Amino acid sequence: MLVVDDEANARDALAELLEDEGYVSATAENGEAALRLFDGFVPDVVLTDLKMPVMGGLELVERGKAARPTTSFVVMTAFGSIETAVEAIKRGAEHYLTKPLDMEAVSALVGRALEKAQLAQEAADLRERVEQRLSFGGILGDHPSMQRVLKMVGQVARSRATVLVQGESGTGKELIAAAIHQNSPRAKRPFVRLNCAALAENLLESELFGHERGAFTGAVGRRAGRFEQADGGTLFLDEVSEIAMALQVKLLRFLQEREFERVGGNETLRVDVRVVAATNRNLKQMVEDGTFREDLYYRLNVVQVDLPPLRARRSDIPLLAEHFLRKYAAENEREMAGFSDGALRALMAYPWPGNVRELENAIERAVVLAESDTVDVSLLPGAGDAGPRGDDASLGLLVPGVTMAEVERLVIERTLDAVGGSTAKAAEMLGISRRKIQYRIKEWADDDDPRAELSDEVPPPS
Repeated sequence: MLVVDDEANARDALAELLEDEGYVSATAENGEAALRLFDGFVPDVVLTDLKMPVMGGLELVERGKAARPTTSFVVMTAFGSIETAVEAIKRGAEHYLTKPLDMEAVSALVGRALEKAQLAQEAADLRERVEQRLSFGGILGDHPSMQRVLKMVGQVARSRATVLVQGESGTGKELIAAAIHQNSPRAKRPFVRLNCAALAENLLESELFGHERGAFTGAVGRRAGRFEQADGGTLFLDEVSEIAMALQVKLLRFLQEREFERVGGNETLRVDVRVVAATNRNLKQMVEDGTFREDLYYRLNVVQVDLPPLRARRSDIPLLAEHFLRKYAAENEREMAGFSDGALRALMAYPWPGNVRELENAIERAVVLAESDTVDVSLLPGAGDAGPRGDDASLGLLVPGVTMAEVERLVIERTLDAVGGSTAKAAEMLGISRRKIQYRIKEWADDDDPRAELSDEVPPPS
């Protein structure tokens, strides 16, 4: 709380009365002094006199609201008039009071202004969290595993380190690579992509390093390769595991020395390129099998980002599904209200072997084929066949042959995923005590489950 008034007795008395009401307050003698306080003190509510030397209340409201949009301003004056009241509101004041003040009215008004300011701050915080979540190339994910990935992306983006992104097909490896580039000092330079699995060995070498005229049949002129095209920026090598051993040597040389020659040329070229590589295969296992060079593996794997499959972060499914629904409803000029309860259950139960890409394709198909404004279960994967559709589909795949302890863990973990990790909500849904769920999570802590980060003070189940 900040009280601004050029009359010392008046401002001190009001501040004291507000403190008696339980508010923490500060004072300033005019608008200029109040704005100086804003550098280290952000009040929820400012009570300001209208007529003051140096800077009056109306100017303080206008400049203060611009600097602190979530702060509520209340103007006080002994020169009450409709005109000044209207002007105060126009400049951003929440209310207008006339002197002498009625302290009961002041207390009630301050309470309402404080509540409004706090709601505004909560809304601003929520927008900031959403913007942070969407700041990496539109990557969505509230699950702890994805939050860790996004935090790592933010850290590694500012460096020059080579990054290896690993994850199943459809998990968003290219989005992560683009996010690293977009949040790096290289963001204004090129982001060049190359799918290493899409080209034969000789063509891949030319694509990477370029070629001179006459280097091979059809090479009618000099051509710059992807490394030259990405100079100053980032080169994304997708499916890097598919590069042939002979070409791996040349890629290793570039990563070590930052130089190369075009195919058919003798001139040594140097470029400033950051490499982000991706694969859906286990490169470490390929090294052990002798199909991938160990030295290249370590050069690529300076920083490793592991993307979780969608089935491991099921609590993100409703978030992603809603995002894709809005996206494809807009693209297809459809008015879509959402998903039926059965559709949401089916989305949560389906294993999504194709990960986020499969989910996106499924939602696009559902939007196109929907006959109403609601996506029904019949439009989703698994409908009409033996695929999983119901809440017990995953359990059906496990029995017979599992223990009751394994079934219990699966049910608790899936329920926690569905409710965003809330043990209270999960306990209510399962009809067991919250303490029992906490105790079970404590038991599973050694499995590196992100939900296991609880206090050691977990009581035994009641």
